[in-house]
Amino acid sequence: MTDNAQILRMATSTNGELLAMSGPRNPYQGKLGIIEEDAVAELLVVNGNPINDIDLVAKPEKDFMIIMESGKIYKDTLVAAH
Repeated sequence: MTDNAQILRMATSTNGELLAMSGPRNPYQGKLGIIEEDAVAELLVVNGNPINDIDLVAKPEKDFMIIMESGKIYKDTLVAAH
């Protein structure tokens, strides 16, 4: 049986590794899987721990507090909370 940590790893870092192997067809040219300047990054802040409750990733409209892709913030409910 696959645990939640394995599910999250397959959906994120494992997919990044597969994309890197696709060579010129890779839609993400750059460093993946790290947070640093000039890296390709998507960042999610989840209201809870998806390792304990994988269903949190099934309801992004409710449980994702911040969604960022390529340095652009698409959703940020934390700002409104202050």
